[in-house]
Amino acid sequence: MSFLKGKTAIITGAGRAVLQSGGCGAIGYGIATAYAKEGANIVITGRNVKKLTDAKEELERLYGIKVLPVAADINADADNEAVANNVVKQAVDAFGGIDVLINNAQASASGVTLAEHTTEQFNLALYSGLYSTFYYMKACYPYLAKSKGSVINFASGAGLFGNYGQCSYAAAKEGIRGLTRVAATEWGKDGINVNIVCPLAWTAQLEKFENDYPDAFKQNVQMPPMGHFGDAEKEIGRVCVQLASPDFKYMTGETITLEGGLGLRP
Repeated sequence: MSFLKGKTAIITGAGRAVLQSGGCGAIGYGIATAYAKEGANIVITGRNVKKLTDAKEELERLYGIKVLPVAADINADADNEAVANNVVKQAVDAFGGIDVLINNAQASASGVTLAEHTTEQFNLALYSGLYSTFYYMKACYPYLAKSKGSVINFASGAGLFGNYGQCSYAAAKEGIRGLTRVAATEWGKDGINVNIVCPLAWTAQLEKFENDYPDAFKQNVQMPPMGHFGDAEKEIGRVCVQLASPDFKYMTGETITLEGGLGLRP
């Protein structure tokens, strides 16, 4: 398929991760795989250089597309605007422009209660998620306006439902949700499609959360009614392909909730 052939997508937090079963273990990498199958040029970011290198090797080998890995870390001690601008500059230098920005990156100290949370843990979630989304959206704006492109951000049920032990994660995700709605209001006139996805997918991170904090996991993570968790590539990744379609322009400003990868609810 070649739905996105010639298009360029930046996907943050898209290093390769694998489940214990050997399947795709990260939402960002699942999205990158879905975009690679559609022929897109892909720019992937992350903190772990090996995971980025592994992702580049596999995606280029399997799908014959071009992948530009850029190590990038938005954090409390960095010049974050410069970090985001560097990624965007490399993307434009390599591929000529930007058509899709997917803000997926997020780290947090899930399982730690609010009373026990440290400032460093709170900052980890805010910078890796909310600030990262803010800086990448600002840096990409002129290129997305030129291409009439799309922004796809990620929130979570943690914020919607107040999950136990996820105060900083929930705060970051609710901030991203509000930021997304404002961008949809302000950027609609520029032809930029802005949406947010609230997914529930089985990932290596969720697998680790279950192993490290079994009590918090039981309180927060419920099996979807259809009896399985979302697949990072086939369900979440494919939704992100759809949201880059001109047919979804009318969805700008709406929240897309993906319940276990089983459907869209505007």
